Amino acid sequence: MSDLGQLVTSADPPMYVITVAFGDERSGCLVGFACQASIDPPRFAVWISRANRTADVAARASHFVVHVLREGDRRIAEVFGELTGDDVDKFSLVSWTAGPGGAPVLDGCDHLVGRVVSPIDTDGDHRGYLLEPVSVVVVREDGGRFGMREGVELDPGHPA
Repeated sequence: MSDLGQLVTSADPPMYVITVAFGDERSGCLVGFACQASIDPPRFAVWISRANRTADVAARASHFVVHVLREGDRRIAEVFGELTGDDVDKFSLVSWTAGPGGAPVLDGCDHLVGRVVSPIDTDGDHRGYLLEPVSVVVVREDGGRFGMREGVELDPGHPA
């Protein structure tokens, strides 16, 4: 792990599950690169690994669902962080409903639904997306969050 990676992991930022859809295709992955990007207007930004299967669907999606993981959501983190949609239908392993643009909303998770305002291209291994919140749902405020320290313990389905 790089020095930057060690610093970021030690700060233990939250991990998120991002879900997207385009047509009949659904995809989702565990991400550690996401944050509020503006107060007025409200904006949220997420970055998806270009190596991840979700990157292809995300590039065509109109909406993202950003799920906040809490203590007790390890199984969801494992499904979306350790498995790859190249080999398994992750959505057959979790309970969900279709949201705006067909993006899956995972049952029982705090989440925001965001309309894609613009992609954020970098010269790195991740592509960013600036989202305009359409709706924000807080299902449960109890318990801590699932952070990067727990996330680095997972065996990723794809390299970053």
